[in-house]
Amino acid sequence: MVQALNFHAGVMAETSVAEKYAACGFSILEERFRCAEGEIDLIAEHAGKLYFVEVKKSKTHDRAAIRIQPQQVARIRAAAQLYLQKTKRPIETEMRFDAALVDQYGVIKVLPGAF
Repeated sequence: MVQALNFHAGVMAETSVAEKYAACGFSILEERFRCAEGEIDLIAEHAGKLYFVEVKKSKTHDRAAIRIQPQQVARIRAAAQLYLQKTKRPIETEMRFDAALVDQYGVIKVLPGAF
């Protein structure tokens, strides 16, 4: 039961973050992109630049940030490379890796270029 609640809370957090990026003029290219290397919660584009976003939900923004581990960052970066290959984008494509932290109240804090 707790796992199901956590899963649905995470999906809702990801949806809220996607809506926030879209409201700021970003095109949402992928949500929950999965591949052999790992998963990217959100991939967006704005002015030709790709944004790979890791969404973390926890009681506080600080607790959410702590949950982003170095191994996960490595998997996200590897998945981003596969995404570039899959979409036939050049390796020189400008990109940024953001962390979007969601607290217990649903407040979103984006850390641009977090990793």
